[in-house]
Amino acid sequence: MQFDALLLLSFGGPEGPEQVMPFLENVTRGRGIPRERLESVAEHYLHFGGVSPINGINRALIDAIRAELAERGEQLPVYFGNRNWEPYIEDAVAAMQSDGIRRAAVFSTSAWGGYSGCAQYQEDITRARAAVGDGAPELVKLRQFFDHPLLVDMFADAIGEAAATLPESLRADARLVFTAHSIPLRAADRCGPNLYARQVAYAAGLIAAAAGYHDFDQVWQSRSGPPQVPWLEPDVSDHLSALAAAGTKAVIVCPVGFVADHIEVVWDLDNELTEQADALGVALARASTPNAQRRFARLVLGLLDELRGGHEPAKVPGTEPVPGY
Repeated sequence: MQFDALLLLSFGGPEGPEQVMPFLENVTRGRGIPRERLESVAEHYLHFGGVSPINGINRALIDAIRAELAERGEQLPVYFGNRNWEPYIEDAVAAMQSDGIRRAAVFSTSAWGGYSGCAQYQEDITRARAAVGDGAPELVKLRQFFDHPLLVDMFADAIGEAAATLPESLRADARLVFTAHSIPLRAADRCGPNLYARQVAYAAGLIAAAAGYHDFDQVWQSRSGPPQVPWLEPDVSDHLSALAAAGTKAVIVCPVGFVADHIEVVWDLDNELTEQADALGVALARASTPNAQRRFARLVLGLLDELRGGHEPAKVPGTEPVPGY
């Protein structure tokens, strides 16, 4: 299968204080989220000047992809579109149509299956093509990549780098904790029985092994909505308190569920969880995400090459069946 463009499709984020509330209203439209809850979340963005890091990281990743393409001597235009904020995917697809693009591969910035990480991006693609109408390019979404060797390597290296920032006397006994975005239990089976949670656990096991850890914990973060609605647990904050109560002196937290240091990483972990760890007397080291590493750019183009050449998916073999294939 041949392609004449690549589209990077992501979640989107505000790039100024005046954009924060409209962005949050876009994200939560139809979900009945109270205004006061949106205003509370808005404070997280306003803490950083109303600018989410996500668009800047994605633009840097696109630059890295273009640099990789240039080194390969390949001329392939790369476009950028979001679900919830500018540049919207509809505008990106319209630009592709105007430029004469007939078929584009779509890389979505989520490694996972499940609804919000996979199926909803497919809905975004369908909606954008319908908005453009006749002549819209064919858009083919690239596969999930939670077990890709480069993703595993990037996170494993990040864990080692985080561990090195801990006091030397605490490193050997530091507890490794993987965290990912929680979802409501009612949504956990939307695209297969507990698919997202099983993929996160599977990837955590691969990364821990690559980083040299035989034991680890896997928890969740960033839940929202009314407290009576059950979400995936345990929450990372509750887990940190439990570890401290059990005598743990150092924790390495790896945000395995995120491919970029966006707001739910830099606020929930670097601010809230770090403050909690300080109060508990726990040394906390946070592993970085792939962000715009050249290895991440190579991962993206590797997924594209698999589809173009009909190659077998690159993946790290695990000890159990891979969830979602």
